[in-house]
Amino acid sequence: MFDVRSAEKGVTKMARVRDVEAQEVDADLQPIYQKYGEEYGPFMNQVRVFAHRPVLLKHMMSLLLEMADESVVKKRHLEIALVTVSKINECRYCVAHHAPRLIASGLSAKTIDHILEPDCPNLDPVDKLVRDYAVQVTTDSKLVSDSIFSRLRVEFTEAQLVELTFRIALCGFYNRFNEALQIEIEDGVLEDLLAKGGTLDNLPPAPVTFANQL
Repeated sequence: MFDVRSAEKGVTKMARVRDVEAQEVDADLQPIYQKYGEEYGPFMNQVRVFAHRPVLLKHMMSLLLEMADESVVKKRHLEIALVTVSKINECRYCVAHHAPRLIASGLSAKTIDHILEPDCPNLDPVDKLVRDYAVQVTTDSKLVSDSIFSRLRVEFTEAQLVELTFRIALCGFYNRFNEALQIEIEDGVLEDLLAKGGTLDNLPPAPVTFANQL
């Protein structure tokens, strides 16, 4: 049997700060800690890092939990945006987590592997519109064109556009946070990706640790 962790040996690392375990968190924040880490995730390694600052745990994690319950954007379009942003920013953690969700929404692993290509197969016109918008917001938000926004208005309400734009921008934050602190991919995530037909070859490269330079 293929051993994912053996193949990944030396790739993922412990985070650059220690894990804060659930019992160290105030009682009123423990439900957020557990729900975000286990039910919304698996994002337990990420929540263990956020827990160093209870105010972040309280507001950032609970915000995403509430938005998941009340989202006005289709899951498929949201995951297209998140995978696109994470691939541009080369966040291995986020692509590994969100690619299986995108496969579950109906896209093939091959499509996800090539999602940044202009003529990516099996994306319908609205899928491509979301992908292109995520690319523009991520690469240079000042250059988001009137043309693409006019097309977005045809397909989405203003509430949906605000949520979609927020999630695209927020994803960029999470990409940088995860990579800078070298948050490790949780056990089972890579196995889930492989079980859904994905490959490890097309994940972004692992973070590189640079020696201090004077």
